[in-house]
Amino acid sequence: MPIRSPYPDVEIPEVSLFEFLFADGFGDRAGAPALIDGGSGATISFGELNAMVEKIAAALAERGVVKGDVVGLFAPNTPYWVASFHGVLRANAIVTSANSLYTPGELAHQLGDSGAKLLITISPFLDRATAAAKEAGLADDAIIVLDGAEGYTSLRDLLGTAAEAPAIEVTGDDTAVLPYSSGTTGRAKGVILTHRNLIANLLQIEPLGNVSSDTKILAVLPFFHIYGMTVMMNQGLHRRSTVVTMPKFDLAEFLRIVSEYKVQRVYIAPPVAVALAKHPIVDQYDLSCVDVIFSGAAPLDAELGHAVAKRLNCTVLQGYGMTEMSPVSHVIPDDRPDIDLNSCGFAVPNTECKLVDPDTGEEVGPGGRGELWVKGPNVMVGYLNNEEATAATLDADGYLHTGDVATVTEDGIFTIVDRVKELIKYKGYQVPPAELEALLLTHDKIADAAVIGVRDAEGEEVPKAFVVKQQNGADLTEDEVMDFVAERIAPHKKVRVVEFIGEVPKSAAGKILRKDLRAREASAS
Repeated sequence: MPIRSPYPDVEIPEVSLFEFLFADGFGDRAGAPALIDGGSGATISFGELNAMVEKIAAALAERGVVKGDVVGLFAPNTPYWVASFHGVLRANAIVTSANSLYTPGELAHQLGDSGAKLLITISPFLDRATAAAKEAGLADDAIIVLDGAEGYTSLRDLLGTAAEAPAIEVTGDDTAVLPYSSGTTGRAKGVILTHRNLIANLLQIEPLGNVSSDTKILAVLPFFHIYGMTVMMNQGLHRRSTVVTMPKFDLAEFLRIVSEYKVQRVYIAPPVAVALAKHPIVDQYDLSCVDVIFSGAAPLDAELGHAVAKRLNCTVLQGYGMTEMSPVSHVIPDDRPDIDLNSCGFAVPNTECKLVDPDTGEEVGPGGRGELWVKGPNVMVGYLNNEEATAATLDADGYLHTGDVATVTEDGIFTIVDRVKELIKYKGYQVPPAELEALLLTHDKIADAAVIGVRDAEGEEVPKAFVVKQQNGADLTEDEVMDFVAERIAPHKKVRVVEFIGEVPKSAAGKILRKDLRAREASAS
């Protein structure tokens, strides 16, 4: 039996995202700060943002952008990223948001695959942007440099147009964004998300979080990632909150901005939680303003989350999602801090879920483990130009096969326990890397950790831990790490190989890049 959300369905209007967020005006919030650049303090009000979006749309239309055209956005978090994003949508076009860390080759693949007509970037990224654009067949005049560069159109040029924005031609069923995701496996693919998908997810998360016009949200996770795009940027606009932006994570700057701007709501990935729980510099800042720290993008261990909550005297919550789900499908609500923090809470409104045994294809009930399948209005249309990957992920009944293994309680509380393809099979037993990683992070001399399966001398797959030492952990040995785990876990789950490294490779959203660790392992063998 499918498990429905315990929350009542929400009504999803058939409009574009621009109309949903901007068309009703901002009332007494028009002059209030919508966006603050955390580094400089530069502020854009809701009314100013609306005017910028209209001008950008008009200028893009002047340059030949029409309904269905794709515009690449390759820049870090700033208020101008937000204005550019919504300007593109207001021009009836589609945004493909690119990872700020991309190499020219990676960016060229995304531009070419998505069919991007223009690329919006910043001058520090211009070398990579021009190389990628050339490889993708775009001319130099197809590049817009927000902060200006000689020979290129700038944001100031766009805002200087005398033209009017075009009529709104898109509907809820039209594609709004093409973020790129590896999905359950493989090379990054364009995820087709419609205006309705994005609007639905904003309405689905609304009843579970206490976000209002009095809330300040910190946007340190990138807007190019769907977590930042929906949960920070667009939720802030939807709830008329103030969003404080950071271009990248730096702990001292993060702490300064939270303290200085009195940020109440902070969205993070688990690596930030490790720093908040363990780094001594945290005590130098007044973080009493923080009400809620919400973790997503990767599993957060409850013990680590409770350590953050205790240190900062705030509530720590967790959720779950995927780019393919716009992204949120499960949330621990603000008013349920009693829920086990190892869980990701309830399914959001309008969704139903199944847990399916990956070996037998049979549904499993409460207490059992199975791959999580999700169906709802936030689920993607499919992967761009990739029918095979779409068919492997979306079934005929509309369920998205997440690739994640979960459990559920009788009350409908879900817990992600691992990924289908990342489970280590040791002598027939399943060993979840995420469980070992969470345990390793409780060691006071371990700053970060990742676990993969490697082959031992007998060809058996065994768990190997890559460990980053804390500042006080110089004397930590491999044997101590293995003993620490062995004392706290079933024998078949023991870590059997340890390697100390300087940094665990992670995506911009905080997910461990196990493929990089496997490549490292392969090159060493």
